[in-house]
Amino acid sequence: MDKAPPSTSTTIADETLRVATAKVMRHLLPMMVFIYFLSFIDRTNVALAKSAFQTDLGITPAMYGFGAGIFFWGYALLEVPSNLLAHRVGPRRWIARIAVTWGALSAAMMFVQGEWSFYAFRLLLGVAEAGLFPALMYVTTLWFAQRDRAVAVGWIYTAPAMGLTIGNPLGGALMQLDGLGGLHGWQWMFLLEGVPTVIFGIVLWFIFPDRPRDARWLTPAEAAALESNASGETVHQSHAPSKEWISAIKRPSTIVIALIYLFNQIGFVGLYFFVPSMVQQMQANTPLMIGLLSSTVGIGFLLGVLILPRVKRFFTGDMLFLGLITAGLLASSILFLLTTLPAIQLVLFTTTAFFAGGILPIFWSVAMKRLHGIQAAAGLAFINTIGLIGGFIGPYIFGLVEKETGRSASGFAVIALTAVLGLVLIPILAKFLQSESEPHNDSALRMSHP
Repeated sequence: MDKAPPSTSTTIADETLRVATAKVMRHLLPMMVFIYFLSFIDRTNVALAKSAFQTDLGITPAMYGFGAGIFFWGYALLEVPSNLLAHRVGPRRWIARIAVTWGALSAAMMFVQGEWSFYAFRLLLGVAEAGLFPALMYVTTLWFAQRDRAVAVGWIYTAPAMGLTIGNPLGGALMQLDGLGGLHGWQWMFLLEGVPTVIFGIVLWFIFPDRPRDARWLTPAEAAALESNASGETVHQSHAPSKEWISAIKRPSTIVIALIYLFNQIGFVGLYFFVPSMVQQMQANTPLMIGLLSSTVGIGFLLGVLILPRVKRFFTGDMLFLGLITAGLLASSILFLLTTLPAIQLVLFTTTAFFAGGILPIFWSVAMKRLHGIQAAAGLAFINTIGLIGGFIGPYIFGLVEKETGRSASGFAVIALTAVLGLVLIPILAKFLQSESEPHNDSALRMSHP
């Protein structure tokens, strides 16, 4: 009988957290998903313009690969400082600012005149968008308990998946406005896909709450439950000295996670920037058909981020599950290289994206486990920065491979190689994570990383 009150109190607290988390899923998460959806359309729609750029502006596959990837240099350059500013000024202001500036630059891509203006616009687009994704991951650490993060991040990753699934056919349809008003189809595509981002960025300024305590749709008890179960931040943490966030970047596990993400992004980003040209070489002959068939990558991505985080609940070990998914990616890419049948290749587009994209929510959930407050802002931004370098390397290597072989599909050899490298790093990561979780090790880490 003496134990009844604590048990009742715990049950009430758990129910409060459950209800509060459900409200966050309904109110906040759709805004996060939609802004990331718009960003993915605006950064990848250039893939549909690849052939038109070559015809209209003389931009070769190698130039295109460099320009597609240089976006990630601009993004990576300001990634950590951008997320530290999100921590300082609040996610609402910073995410809204990012959206307005990148939306304007995306629309301005309609003014590309040749190779160098293409490079310049892509670089500036990356600078403008810098910090968006890690800011969304940082928001996740403020609003969700660790047990809910893989599912929350999975929902966030439905945005790029839908961007590929919906964005490719949409962009293909807009490309067919070619000649209307004296503009090329690709000019209409950039304009009509950039303007909505600017509008939604302005909307976010007014409706996006920084923290649970700022949300009018939560009760005080629900806000308190969320903040106490998420990593949250105390006043002391919000004024933490620089050594607090530098220590997160210097952790061995953070560095290895960043390298695994680097290899994932080399393969996956290269794939989605080159899949339209792969489809075109399968004899698809209209922009709309190319867009529709290219959406198989988005479908696989969407299935992966919805299914794999839920399958993960049946596994006790993160590293085992990451290894199995990476092995699936390797098998899928090798099978693609062994077949020349277009129907089977379209299926393998889907399965490759299922593994390459579906691994990402699990990956970020692992990355968030030991990062809190300003350390989360810096550590997650650092990991994403290294991944963004892969975002540059991937399209560039895919472009070089196409130049040498004459086939865009040869880029699947790059995917297979990066999967092998990821498999090698996963047991190394497991060793570092085990070391960092040993008793007294956290304090030792802080002393060894001043």
